[in-house]
Amino acid sequence: MSTHTGTALLRGAGIGRTAAGAARRADPVLLGAAALLCAVGALLVWSATLPGDGSSPLDSTGHLRRHLLHLLVGWAVCLAVASVDHRTVRAYAPVVYAATTAALVLVLTPLGAVINGSRGWIVVGAFQFQPAELAKVGLVLALATLLGEPRDGESRPMTRDVLFGLLVLALPLGLVLAQPDLGTTLVLGVIFLGMLTLSGAPVFWVVGMLACGAAAGFCVWWFDMLEPYQVARLATMVDPTVDPQGAGYNSNQALIAVGSGGVHGTGLFQGEQTHGRFVPEQHTDFVFTVAAEELGFLGAALVIALFTVVIWRILGVARGCDQLCPRLLCVGVAAWFGFQAFINIGMGMGVVPVTGLPLPFVSYGGTALLANLFALGLVLGISARDRGFE
Repeated sequence: MSTHTGTALLRGAGIGRTAAGAARRADPVLLGAAALLCAVGALLVWSATLPGDGSSPLDSTGHLRRHLLHLLVGWAVCLAVASVDHRTVRAYAPVVYAATTAALVLVLTPLGAVINGSRGWIVVGAFQFQPAELAKVGLVLALATLLGEPRDGESRPMTRDVLFGLLVLALPLGLVLAQPDLGTTLVLGVIFLGMLTLSGAPVFWVVGMLACGAAAGFCVWWFDMLEPYQVARLATMVDPTVDPQGAGYNSNQALIAVGSGGVHGTGLFQGEQTHGRFVPEQHTDFVFTVAAEELGFLGAALVIALFTVVIWRILGVARGCDQLCPRLLCVGVAAWFGFQAFINIGMGMGVVPVTGLPLPFVSYGGTALLANLFALGLVLGISARDRGFE
């Protein structure tokens, strides 16, 4: 074996030991809850992608194998990020933000591809990814660095920091909105609002952001700025029977799947709605309906409980931080996961309009899983090195 090969192996072993050590020191409850969500998600994705011809689950594992590969890569990235001190990660925040924003620009070039009505993907041969998912990571890191490091003599972000933060938000927000991807736009806005609220910034900025959001929503409605399909989605949310074969089809079929599960469910791989392919995009946007149909109320409640634990533990890590920057980073991740889980589960239950947001850790999708697990790694690294968690 050559000297270079031996050195590479030693370095690899060292990185592996560091990652394993970080995992042992990190919040075990958070780590366990996220791992369980990934395991449940793999089963739901497997069930949702089976053919509807009654064949054995073992006869169709293509989507499952790809999903497991995404999970393997994502968890490797998660543990690697957790092994790096958050101060080092913070130093690269501008690079991550710039790279993810540049990727959003590339989406609007010929490299971008339209999938499901949104120009949100970059496709190069067999390789494809969705930059908007990675932009969430870039925004959280950039805002944590900006709002979490007050200038000398200051204990909290001031007006100039908030204005700069708005600029940092505006770049990815505008690019995502141009795709258009309304769901991710809302997630980015919630991340900013959550981090701004808990940063200690002047209260009038927080109130002003909420007022601007409400005013923007009113103007969109008053001046009839919504696209016809968006109006139809709002109408079917209020009354799913308005257009059961058109705009209301997804919501209606999702509600049937959720309602047919009962308390105990029809059994894994036994859902008639799921295997009849009645619910579109069930392995991504409507994956929660698989849990509700096949695992019943108990299974759906377990998924919600696991998300509650994840958010609770992330906020616990935030409370235990000595410094503002890592605390805001945790808050941003909690706002991201919490809001996106609420919207996705709400879509399945017909209480929010269909926006196309995946369920973190659960839905099929390589870029989303990578972004989720990267963000989880940031929090786990903080819990392993800062004061601890409560």
